[in-house]
Amino acid sequence: MIRSVPTDKAIDDDGIDRGWIDTHNKYPPGNSRILEKFAMEKFSVSAILLLVAFSGTLAKDTTVKPGAKKDSRPKLPQTLSRGWGDQLIWTQTYEEALYKSKTSNRPLMVIHHLDECPHSQALKKAFAENKEIQKLAEQFVLLNLVYETTDKHLSPDGQYVPRIVFVDPSLTVRADITGRYSNRLYAYEPSDTALLHDNMKKALKLLKTEL
Repeated sequence: MIRSVPTDKAIDDDGIDRGWIDTHNKYPPGNSRILEKFAMEKFSVSAILLLVAFSGTLAKDTTVKPGAKKDSRPKLPQTLSRGWGDQLIWTQTYEEALYKSKTSNRPLMVIHHLDECPHSQALKKAFAENKEIQKLAEQFVLLNLVYETTDKHLSPDGQYVPRIVFVDPSLTVRADITGRYSNRLYAYEPSDTALLHDNMKKALKLLKTEL
């Protein structure tokens, strides 16, 4: 049962008591518009805050964290590098590589590989992640090929992948710079990066002593 309390108003002439309000109604009828306006304003503020919070979660954090080093080096197209070192300068064809090697007096390093070959992919990953090899490679004319050339000198003991062959600026293939495998003289595994690094230094050393 709803309890009622009297107000200052008396019963109207038509016999209807308009001066009574239910106690479950917190505010008298005269304040209804004020309450509605207050509620709408509160809802609008809540909606704005919700939108701001939601947009903040979608925004990408572009700030550099304290202590983090920002890489200022420009990213080069990866078309020619094919993942062997995106910051290195690679030639497009064997003919272009030979010309640059001869005119710049720098040795040429030719990497034969295939995208679908797991051994090639493993060597590529080790090559690209080795900082010493990447640094030393800057002194070479670089070429990586996913096809065989017509120059048989690039495959002294057969056509297999991966294999790495060095060519000096006199356009002579350095068949004497080999890996550790007798059945694949120019093949390298990911565990052979130290040997590859030594062979790269050997190619540079031979270049200086022979020319």
